[in-house]
Amino acid sequence: MRIRTVVFPVAGLGTRFLPATKVLAKEMLPLLDRPLIQYAVDEALDAGCDTLVFVTNRYKHAIADYFDKAYELEAKLEASGKHELLASIQDILPKGVRTVFVTQPEALGLGHAVLCARPVVGDQPFAVMLADDMIWNRGHGALRQMIEVAEHEHASVIAVEDVPADQTQRYGIVSSEVVSERLSRVRGLIEKPRPEDAPSTLAVVGRYLLDASIFDHLETTRVGAGGEIQLTDGIAALLKVKPVFAYRFQGRRFDCGNRLGMVQATMHLAIEDAELHGPIVALMREHLSRE
Repeated sequence: MRIRTVVFPVAGLGTRFLPATKVLAKEMLPLLDRPLIQYAVDEALDAGCDTLVFVTNRYKHAIADYFDKAYELEAKLEASGKHELLASIQDILPKGVRTVFVTQPEALGLGHAVLCARPVVGDQPFAVMLADDMIWNRGHGALRQMIEVAEHEHASVIAVEDVPADQTQRYGIVSSEVVSERLSRVRGLIEKPRPEDAPSTLAVVGRYLLDASIFDHLETTRVGAGGEIQLTDGIAALLKVKPVFAYRFQGRRFDCGNRLGMVQATMHLAIEDAELHGPIVALMREHLSRE
C-alpha cells in the first residue's frame, strides 16, 4: 500500500475557540511560531506523501493563503536581507508537493468530508489526518509508523490509544484481536458508546490509512451519531470484507481541539525547544513556587 495522498478534513467551524475562530481557521491557530495544520503536514511529508487534499468550507481561505506563495512578502524580506525569515516561508512545502482544495458544501460529518475527496483520491489507498490531534514523537511520526504497518499487512490501519473508561463516549471505540504489542486486528467499531456499552477502552484517534473501497461504503452509510455521516461507520462496513488493523503509535497525542490541549501542546513544544527550554522551565518554577 504505497500511500501518496493525505486528506485533511478542515471544514469545521472551531466553535470551542470562539471568538478567535470567527476570523481565523482553527487549524491556523499557532503552536509557538507555526500553525497547527503545519505540524500535521510535516508529519505527512515525513511519511513520504506528496499530494495534500484539504477538505474545507466556502468561508475558510486562510489555509489556502498560508500554503500559497506570498510574492510581496518574499520580495520585502529579500530586499531587507532577512534571509532566514524568507527561508521559513519558502520552505513550508518542498518542491514536488501539490495541494488540492475541495469544498464540503454542508457540515455532514467526518465521513462525508472524506467522501468529498473521492474525485481527487481515485482508487488508490490514502491517509486521513485530523490536525486537531497533534502527535509528537522523537523518532518517526505516527503516520510513517502506520504506513510501515500497512505495507507489511497489505491492509487498512487506524491509529488508536487507550482512554479512560469514562471518556469512551467521545471516541470511536474498537474491539480487536491482539496480534503484537502495538498491533491488533479490528473486529468491531462503535462510534461514541456509553462506558457501559463500550467493547474496550481502545479509542480511534486522528490518523487513518484506508483502502479506496471505503468510499463505496461511505456512499451508503446512513446518518449515525450526532446526526452525521461517521467515518467509523464506514470503516465498520469495510472491515466486514477487508482486514483493518489498529495500531498503538509511538508518541504523545495532544488534543488540540480544546483549550487545555492547545496549552499542553504549546508548553511541551516550548520545553523541547532548545532556545525556550530554560526560560520556560524557570517561568514554571516561579509560578509553582507561588502556589
